[in-house]
Amino acid sequence: MNVTLLLLTVATTTALVGPYDAPPVKSAKLKSPVLKTGLPAIAPDPDNGGIKLVNGFGGLVFADNLGKARHIVVDEAGTVFVKLEKLNDGKGIVELNDTNGDGRADQTVMFGNNTGTGMALYNNYLYASSDTSVYRYKLTNGKVMETTPAEPIISGLTLQRQHASKSLAISPDGKLFVNFGAPSNACQEKDRQKGSKGMDPCPILEEYGGIWLFDAKKLNQHKSDGKRYATGIRNAVSLDWNTATNTLYAMQHGRDNLNNWGGVFTDELSAELPSEEFLMVKEGSDFGWPYCYNDHFKNKKFLAPEYGGDGTKEDRCAGKEKPIMAFPAHWAPNDLLFYTGTQFPARYKNGAFICFHGSWNRAPLQQGGYFVAFVPFGKDGRPSGKYEVFAENFAGVAEQGKPGTDVNAGKLDLASPGDAKARPVGLAQGPDGSLYISDSVKGKVWRVMYTAKK
Repeated sequence: MNVTLLLLTVATTTALVGPYDAPPVKSAKLKSPVLKTGLPAIAPDPDNGGIKLVNGFGGLVFADNLGKARHIVVDEAGTVFVKLEKLNDGKGIVELNDTNGDGRADQTVMFGNNTGTGMALYNNYLYASSDTSVYRYKLTNGKVMETTPAEPIISGLTLQRQHASKSLAISPDGKLFVNFGAPSNACQEKDRQKGSKGMDPCPILEEYGGIWLFDAKKLNQHKSDGKRYATGIRNAVSLDWNTATNTLYAMQHGRDNLNNWGGVFTDELSAELPSEEFLMVKEGSDFGWPYCYNDHFKNKKFLAPEYGGDGTKEDRCAGKEKPIMAFPAHWAPNDLLFYTGTQFPARYKNGAFICFHGSWNRAPLQQGGYFVAFVPFGKDGRPSGKYEVFAENFAGVAEQGKPGTDVNAGKLDLASPGDAKARPVGLAQGPDGSLYISDSVKGKVWRVMYTAKK
């Protein structure tokens, strides 16, 4: 690459702040790129960046200390964009570049003044969300330039006190799917209160508890411009479009506090139920929240206790959509990625990676999750085998799981989320097929590569 051109690109990489129509302001933190010929081959860290991986894979720390990271995307030029839950020096998006080819970020630019979760790439635009909006930036050679404005796609959404993340996915033809998590645990008359009955019908489902469809190419939309695509989903922080089947998929966060009802709903049972559900989402799908919960031990959906359930009644839930796979409770699936690359062995092609972030309410049991799972998929768009641990040891404590299997997956010696050194939260695929994983504690980003011979 021409050195002068590279330095000019670095000098003009920028940051944006303020409302959508405010002029962008430069706020870049740049490390001087190391320019040299004969760029070194990318080698994993000796300890794989501190995480444990399936045999044949290696990992490295691509970036660190970015802040409380959420979702992450990588564009065709290899630029990595990370969304932040909290502003870092007043900025909400981090742009990372590896300019010397060693596989690690050496150029960091921060821009935008919105926190949030969702990110996607479509038609040479970077899409991002706050808890009340979706917006985009035009990309120029894989970067957001200083003069690039943030364009509003959806605005004016009401800020909710829980499950507010507007995670998103975009289909190849420009359909924009946005999560509208329910601002409630189980649609009770008094939220999370013992003995409070569920509202029937649940009025929250009119505006929340589902996935809404918008046009990714259209500016200045409002909630009324979208339409409800699927319902009965308490909160889906992770969405992805499977290009092999042209279908939307989501991971649902199951409800809390079954133990508020006592009886068969013991503290131990409430720590293990209901399932975290892997959903194949079609237009018009209804997955049953708040009336139903999924029990992966019995492979059925049962009536929630707020609506008269006792752990055995199916009632209206017998007709609700079932998950294509179910996981233990409170693992908090926070991102989903269908792998389309060729770097990894063929069995990974079109399979799903899932980030289990871990939750707060597994007591009296130990915490669960804190790993990245892999789910093999068949041509029918459904899992073709068991899920398995792909990457673990993010929390930095003793774990019982073994990469490459599902044995003791998600079991670790951790009493509280606050004691975890790192928590996997976002997934992205690089142009070379590497897998990127973000962390919500301090903002570490790992890059995972296949290092064995195929």
